[in-house]
Amino acid sequence: MKYMLMMFGDGATMMQSRSQEWVSEMIGFMMSFNAELEKAGELVEARGLADPASARTVTLVDGQVVVTDGPFAEAKESLAGYWVLEVPDEQRAIERAGQVVVWAERVELREVPDGPPEQ
Repeated sequence: MKYMLMMFGDGATMMQSRSQEWVSEMIGFMMSFNAELEKAGELVEARGLADPASARTVTLVDGQVVVTDGPFAEAKESLAGYWVLEVPDEQRAIERAGQVVVWAERVELREVPDGPPEQ
């Protein structure tokens, strides 16, 4: 089963509110976590995302595409990065999410189906 593990938070706020030692430890954790996932054969993909200030929201208003700056959530609610995992079951995905949440404002976990639901 595939799961997307999404880490929420804001890099700029983290750099201002956390010590340099904490930031270094978090980066070290991310590197070792990725290596562990890769070694276990569970990593499909992982990416960090650019600062939310560079984000754009695209909507349709009266049939016209409208682009506005950034997401309108609090910075701590911004998606900071994600992993796509291939794990045997939801419990394993939850275990992996539990390793990440120590370093994040919050983590969201969603199953990634291989196709549309069967009818």
